[in-house]
Amino acid sequence: MSEATPPPASPYQTPSQLSPADEKLWATLIHIGGILFSFVPALIGFIVLKDRGPFIRAHTATALNFQITMAVAGFIGGILTIVLVGFFILAAVWIVNIVFSIMAAIAANKGEWYSYPLTIKFLS
Repeated sequence: MSEATPPPASPYQTPSQLSPADEKLWATLIHIGGILFSFVPALIGFIVLKDRGPFIRAHTATALNFQITMAVAGFIGGILTIVLVGFFILAAVWIVNIVFSIMAAIAANKGEWYSYPLTIKFLS
């Protein structure tokens, strides 16, 4: 007589969905994190949270697209500082990043969808 034991749990289970409040919180934090840490919070958020709900996936993808676009613009501005116009580009990138990231964070906190303007779409 042997007792039947259940099979071991799979370590590769699908992640559970986040609650709407958690999705809004994480989306807000990812947008605000872009002000201080460039594309890193959006990249980590996209990798870790993309399968946890459609709202968080959309916000992490749009934040990552925007932050990569701003990084490219900042790189170009850095190169163009040789001819002085780059300083204006860097200032514009800095201001645009702050303003649009705050607008996106406010929209995410309200549970609204947001799409950054002036963004190259790398991910969908």
